[in-house]
Amino acid sequence: MYKPGKETRGMIFDLDGTLADTMPLHFKAWQTTCRSFGMEMSREFLQSHMGRPGWEISKDIISLHGLNDKINDRDLVKAKVECYMAMENEVKEIRVIGDIVRKYHGIIPMAIGTGGFYEAARKTLSRIGMSEYFDVMVTADDVSKHKPHPETFLKAAGLLNIEPAAIDVFEDGELGLEAARRAGMNPIDIRPWIKAW
Repeated sequence: MYKPGKETRGMIFDLDGTLADTMPLHFKAWQTTCRSFGMEMSREFLQSHMGRPGWEISKDIISLHGLNDKINDRDLVKAKVECYMAMENEVKEIRVIGDIVRKYHGIIPMAIGTGGFYEAARKTLSRIGMSEYFDVMVTADDVSKHKPHPETFLKAAGLLNIEPAAIDVFEDGELGLEAARRAGMNPIDIRPWIKAW
């Protein structure tokens, strides 16, 4: 299991699918919503988009189905958010990652670096009882370029006041792992530690 290296001075955690077990619910919400708009979304499609904000996912799925002139991406993402919110009380912590947070809290500075929006991220942290562990949170509202661009993680590093090379990044998606690499940080792929959705 995880043990920080001697050079580790900070940690950044993705939220959805890394710290909070939200991805099965997000997938269900996307599937339900897409079907109501006459589209299908595969697990592989969503997995390849993990770490990107909902409005980008919305645009890409509409484009994939060739329905750009028939479906408004804002309407789709709004409906998806409403569908997800109806299920959000089912969100639970991913214990193996939560245990890392609790073990090193107060020892190694930590931040959240998520492709989700601030309000949703704040609610998710509260739902899993982990709000108190993070003073720094960078969301889709705080950056102009999203994962795999490194801006999310670099901004978090700046707020932590820690050099990127001394930060471990915990991620469950390829885009996030790539963003960590581009930021010059140490990417930790948590997927081998958790049950696949």
